[in-house]
Amino acid sequence: MSVATTQGISLTGLEGEIVQIEVDVSKGLPGYQLLGLPDAALNEARDRIRSAINNSGMRWPQTKVTVSLSPAWLPKSGSGFDLPISVAILSATDQLERRNFDEMILIGELSLEGALRPIRGVLPMLLAAAKHGIKKAIVPEQNYQEATLVSEISVAAASTLVEVLAILSGAALPREIPLMKYDEVPHELDFAEVAGQEDAKFGLEIAASGGHHVLMMGPPGTGKTMLAERLPTILPHLNELQSIEVAAIHSIVGSQRLIHNQFISQFKTPPFVAPHHTTTTVGMVGGGTKQIRPGACSLAHHGVLFIDEAPECANGILDALRQPLESGSIEITRAVGSTRFPAGFILVLAANPCPCGRFTGKGRACQCSSLQVRRYLHRLSGPLLDRIDLRLNVENPTREALAQSEPRESSAEVRARVTHARSVAAERFSGLGFALNSEIPSNQLRSRFRAQTKAMSALHTLMDKEEITARGFHKLIRISWTIADLRGISTPGLAELETALNLRSQSERIP
Repeated sequence: MSVATTQGISLTGLEGEIVQIEVDVSKGLPGYQLLGLPDAALNEARDRIRSAINNSGMRWPQTKVTVSLSPAWLPKSGSGFDLPISVAILSATDQLERRNFDEMILIGELSLEGALRPIRGVLPMLLAAAKHGIKKAIVPEQNYQEATLVSEISVAAASTLVEVLAILSGAALPREIPLMKYDEVPHELDFAEVAGQEDAKFGLEIAASGGHHVLMMGPPGTGKTMLAERLPTILPHLNELQSIEVAAIHSIVGSQRLIHNQFISQFKTPPFVAPHHTTTTVGMVGGGTKQIRPGACSLAHHGVLFIDEAPECANGILDALRQPLESGSIEITRAVGSTRFPAGFILVLAANPCPCGRFTGKGRACQCSSLQVRRYLHRLSGPLLDRIDLRLNVENPTREALAQSEPRESSAEVRARVTHARSVAAERFSGLGFALNSEIPSNQLRSRFRAQTKAMSALHTLMDKEEITARGFHKLIRISWTIADLRGISTPGLAELETALNLRSQSERIP
């Protein structure tokens, strides 16, 4: 009897658990038994591994092979265990010198001819492995660039099973791992390309400064999508920690642009995610049966989630965003367990004023009845709208605005003001566990971060008249703080509250 052990990692959301792969090769009828709650992809590993070993010039044991994945209670999924299982089998049959794998993990899928194929989620796997004290890792060549982002682990890459065995034997590979290149450079969007829409631009600047959610409403073709696409360009650049967190989430869904040389340029600008309005609840918030994966709201973490034609979404899709809008994360519970993904994003909704899109209240040719208009707008539920901070009306730009030849304000200029406003807020909240005005806890809005007395009195009057909810009361104070930061005012007053009311709802006015 001969037993060999290697290590892999099982990923649940962004959290990983070290898995011990034990292989026992003993006398008996030829057979292969896999233990430890494997999924279908793992059960199919037997045939892939056998063909890979035979086609790599080694032999598959013609005896009884038992593979145990520990801890046994943890469900295992994916094809990333192909490599550690095959190495353990070769060690147990003395085709590879035994070694200690206590500080090393192996990750990779094998082809029938022995090639090492990439898998999803390598970056979060290695981030989790580093927390468990892992010092070395061998990954597929195509995953090498994202793997090297984890500086705590020494990463080696291979393209075949034979190369893996050479690395484990101490041999140096005769070539360097090439970096993937992408010739296409996407056009960088800029606020200077938007003609007119000064009110909407100002609203988005406030949204970017304080992390506030936005609803833009206006006829088709007025520039709602154009404005939303340029919102990430006025957000502050992501720092290294934020960039890695964003990359880890995108790695789980198999992003192919996670490359070492272009990593900073790729993720320096916050992500922009725009799912189609026909998406499902799982597509929006995440889910799955065997393996839970992030949805659009998590892919937009530290960035912008834009939903065009929001009233056209199916029932329950937008309301599923209520919890992540409040908490900044999403917890998904399935039979296999619970998984929490970060979901701190700025939500931007775009909607037409009616089904035909031509209703503006200015006598234009709208064919919709008042009942149709109400039904259309009521598809956005009251509880969801109450979580939206800013509601912007986007009208068609004037002829003068379209013909303007003078240079317009660029995204870089707006981003400089946004960055300054955020730095003022971060200094004010230093040591409190949050950095944005939209994150101020409700209990501190009535004590430590109150507005001026006249502004608070006006808000209390609106509450007494039931014109705003308690959530609306708190959101107006948060918006007022953002406006005050942009204006260089230490404490928001009546003027800032008036501006916040105008931005939050055209129907709300200070009494």
